[in-house]
Amino acid sequence: MAQIQKMVKNIGFQVVVAMIIGAVAGALMGQQAAMFAPLGAIFIHLIKMLVIPLIAVSIIAGAANLGDSPAAGKIGLTTFGFFLLTSAAAVALALLMGAVFKPGTGLDLSAAQHFFSNDYADKGAVPGFFDTILGMIPTNVFQSLNDANILQIMVFCLFLGIAIAKQDNSRTKPLMDGLDTLIQAFIWMINIVMLVAPIGVFGLMADAVGTFGFGMLMLVAKLFGVYLVAILLYGFVFYPLLVKLFSDVSPLTFINKMKKPQAVALSTASSMATLPVNMETCEEELKISKPTCSFVLPLGATINMSGNAIYYGLVAIFFAQLFEVNLTMTSYVAIIFTATVGAIGQAGVPGPSFLVVAVLLAAKIPIEGLPLLFALDRIFDMIRTALNITGDAACAVIVDRFAGEKSA
Repeated sequence: MAQIQKMVKNIGFQVVVAMIIGAVAGALMGQQAAMFAPLGAIFIHLIKMLVIPLIAVSIIAGAANLGDSPAAGKIGLTTFGFFLLTSAAAVALALLMGAVFKPGTGLDLSAAQHFFSNDYADKGAVPGFFDTILGMIPTNVFQSLNDANILQIMVFCLFLGIAIAKQDNSRTKPLMDGLDTLIQAFIWMINIVMLVAPIGVFGLMADAVGTFGFGMLMLVAKLFGVYLVAILLYGFVFYPLLVKLFSDVSPLTFINKMKKPQAVALSTASSMATLPVNMETCEEELKISKPTCSFVLPLGATINMSGNAIYYGLVAIFFAQLFEVNLTMTSYVAIIFTATVGAIGQAGVPGPSFLVVAVLLAAKIPIEGLPLLFALDRIFDMIRTALNITGDAACAVIVDRFAGEKSA
C-alpha cells in the first residue's frame, strides 16, 4: 500500500495518467476538447515566466563561481566540445534508426493531405557564420531580455559573471550570496508550478487529440516508436556509458538520481524550467561541485539539445521515405551538420521547433507534410527535453572530474 501511495504521488506517474486521460477526453469530445486548451496555456505561461530570470541568474552565478579558476578555459572548451560531439552523434543515431526501421514507409496519406501546407517554407533560413556571431552579441541587453533572446542573454551573463569573478572577493561575496538565494527561490517556484503540471498536460493533450484526431496520431505512430527507442538508447545506454568511462560516478547511480529531473522535464518540456531541480540533484545527489554545476548546467540548458538533434534526424528520414526522396551522402552530411548546429542554437523553452524546416530544406526534402507532426509535438517535446537535461548532467559529472584533476 505504501508503495502504491508513493507511486501515485510521483509527478512522473501523474503526468502519464494526465496524458492518457487527456487523450481519451480529446478522442471522445473531438473539437470541443479545445475548451481545455487554456489549462495547458496557463501551465506554459507559468513556465515561460520563470525562464528568462532563471537563465540570467544561473549563468551569472555559474560564470562568477568558475571565472577565477585557472582551469576555467579548459572546462569551458570541454563543455562546448561535449555538447557538440554528443549532438552530432545523436543525429547519426537517428539516421541509422530511420534507415533500419523505415518509419516513413507504407503510410496512407489520403485522409491527411488536407493538413499539408507550404506555410513553413520561409521558416528554414539558417544564418551564416558571422551573422550567427553578430546575432549572439546584444546591442541592448534590456531589449534582449524583453525579446527573450536566450543566446544574447547567455553571452551577456557569461561576460558579466566572469567580470564579477575578477573583482575583490570581499566585495562580491554579498552579491554571490544573493544570487544563491535567488536560485533557491527559483527551485521553490518550480516546485509550486509543478503542482499544476498534470492539469496543464491534460489540457494540452486533450486539445491536441481533439484537434487532430487519432487518425493523425496513427500516421506518425511508427515514427514516434522509433524516436522513443532512439531516446531510450541515448539516455540509458550512451550517456551512462560516457559517465562510466570518463567519471567516478556509477552509471546505475547516475540513472537512479536523474529520475526526478527527468520527471520535471517530461511535464514542463523546458530545459530551463528543469534547471533548478537538475542543479539540486547534481549538487546534492551526485556530489558535483557547485562551481561546475553553476557553469555547465545553465549552459547546457541553453545550448545542449541532443534530444532535438535526434528528432531532426528522424523527421528528415521520415519525410524522405514518405515522399520517396533518394538521399545521397551529401544529403546525409547536410542533415547531420544542420541538425547539430540547429540543436545547439535552440533555446530550452517549450513549443514547436521550426528548425526542422531548415534540416529538411538542407537535404532537399519536401516540407508540406510538416503539420502531420503537430498532433504529437507536445509529447515529442517532453521526451526530448528529458534527454537534453540528462545530457547536461552527464556533462557536469564528466567535467567535474576533469576540473578536479586540473585543480589537484
